[in-house]
Amino acid sequence: MDNEEIKEYGITENDGIQMISIIGEIEGHDCLSQNAKTTKYEHLLPLLAQSEQSNRLKGILFLINTVGGDVSCGLALAEMIASLSKPTVSLILGDSHSIGVPMAVATDYSFIVPSATMIIHPVRMSGMVLGTPQTYSQFQQIQDRILDFIASHSQAEKKKLEELMMNTSMLSKDLGTVLVGKDAVVQGLVQEVGGISRALAKLQSMVSESETQNHSIEMEF
Repeated sequence: MDNEEIKEYGITENDGIQMISIIGEIEGHDCLSQNAKTTKYEHLLPLLAQSEQSNRLKGILFLINTVGGDVSCGLALAEMIASLSKPTVSLILGDSHSIGVPMAVATDYSFIVPSATMIIHPVRMSGMVLGTPQTYSQFQQIQDRILDFIASHSQAEKKKLEELMMNTSMLSKDLGTVLVGKDAVVQGLVQEVGGISRALAKLQSMVSESETQNHSIEMEF
């Protein structure tokens, strides 16, 4: 990784622990305004692949504060995070909205600070939309992809997630639900309320456990 990528994603490495920031809006196939804070999926995917291949890295901590963004690219990042073999922990700081939810739950363990929020809402589509049954089916398929991923990587049930997504009583100009801090834990999306010290301590313990298991396997051979 070069200096510009390290600067852009706040990537740091210390004692085998890597920290990667996912911030702003998830930029997908279209470039956003130069004034917008973004996480560019086409940059982060190869960085994650490089992290997976590194013998030096032992675990990864994802610092998340995102308003959401491109659905397919956000899911691509979430699937990449979920498929990493190294221990991973996410820490939600500020917000993890919309497609940020799958990325937050994709790690092996997740934390949220008390004041942070997660928002679950239906898929939006910009540009011309045809009022046809096929359009509705496409929306439903996209939402199912998102909900299936979240349900399979958290303790939240898909039916409950659908209820939260279609809630009409909370957001004045949209459907959906805002979960603040411990509410996300109660709903089964996040495992624990905590900050950086607890997230790092958890990741370090997971790394130690992983190293012990690998050593045991080597001894058996």
